[in-house]
Amino acid sequence: MLKNIFYFGGSVIIFFAGMVIYGIILNTREVTLKEALIEKNLTEINNAVLIVEKHNHKLYLYDDTMFVKTYKVVLGRSSSDKRLSLKNNNTPTGQYKVCDIDTTHKYHKFFRINHPNVNDVVEALREGIITTEEYNAILQSESGSDCPETLDIFTPVIGIHGIGEYDFIFKNLPFIFDWTNGSIAMSNDSIDELASIISIGTKIIIR
Repeated sequence: MLKNIFYFGGSVIIFFAGMVIYGIILNTREVTLKEALIEKNLTEINNAVLIVEKHNHKLYLYDDTMFVKTYKVVLGRSSSDKRLSLKNNNTPTGQYKVCDIDTTHKYHKFFRINHPNVNDVVEALREGIITTEEYNAILQSESGSDCPETLDIFTPVIGIHGIGEYDFIFKNLPFIFDWTNGSIAMSNDSIDELASIISIGTKIIIR
């Protein structure tokens, strides 16, 4: 009995280690942002735009309308196709902007987006999810690039962040494992690259 348990445990460890090694090999082929800029004959990014495609778990970096680089991302634990991100771990869809940047976050770095935005609260009001008072409170808080007031019905904070202390394991998985509360997660190295070119107000499209 103990011998079978030992063999089974050893097989699981070898299988997992093999996946991580395969993931490391895949990641070594990734082009850095610096290399991508050289390929595009760019010296810098003046107007960063981030487009997240949920169906293929990719984030596309553009300089205005010029494509620059692709990043692998993971999403919320929910597989819901609904546009809104309520308390269901669903990654929202829509057009947003970076409203706050936290460089000391538990997930390495965190770019908060202005979720819920005007379109989100209009839809939530139309569907009877929030009251008129809650609707007015959010609209009054959304001015400029400030982060809007959050409500209990919405996932508290949505944004783009790194992986944190378990970066080595999760970034090297050769398959998609969605684990966030609705936010968009990417490797610490990737979030560091984006941190060098994004700012408050950077446009983010999730679709």
